[in-house]
Amino acid sequence: MIPPPILIPAAGRASRMRGRDKLLEKVDGHPLLARQAGIALATGARVLLTLPPGGHARRAVLPENPRLEVQPVPDADEGMSASLRAGAQWAQALAAPGLMILLADLPELETRDLLALAARFAAAPDKAWRATDAGGRPGHPVIVPARLLPALARVTGDAGARALLASEQVGHLCLPGKRATTDLDTPGQWTAWRARTGR
Repeated sequence: MIPPPILIPAAGRASRMRGRDKLLEKVDGHPLLARQAGIALATGARVLLTLPPGGHARRAVLPENPRLEVQPVPDADEGMSASLRAGAQWAQALAAPGLMILLADLPELETRDLLALAARFAAAPDKAWRATDAGGRPGHPVIVPARLLPALARVTGDAGARALLASEQVGHLCLPGKRATTDLDTPGQWTAWRARTGR
């Protein structure tokens, strides 16, 4: 099964990395951003990846693929919402059944996780879906159904789609371990994660 179009928001600054870019950190021998694009493309879906405006080192690590679109976000400093608006507008233009949001900085997610969430969505396509970790903590990816895309195209601030989903009966898919929630924001977190996982 091919999931709905996938948005990878990658226009943030990674300001807690002390000058390093967490999306260029190596995971399994590849820059994290390239890895995330790869697991998204492996589903067969179309993928939109947002970047900060201007030339950027992140663009150079991305694979060439006709299903991958890269879009600079002029208002990236606003936060996550700028990328979400771009993704919602893109999905609406495609007349897509929904939009999967895959954060760029979750290094433990796998293609099979995206496909599993897509299968839940296919069975109930009018519902929002969200992955959780094994402890039930909400994480990513998230799928927003088509009926919510107009509202997603109007979100503001850095809270992402949180407020939009707060009034929804969101379906959940539990993923093993902390695959849905492992987010590494500082050099120390990267060092600890590599020591623990050997990756």
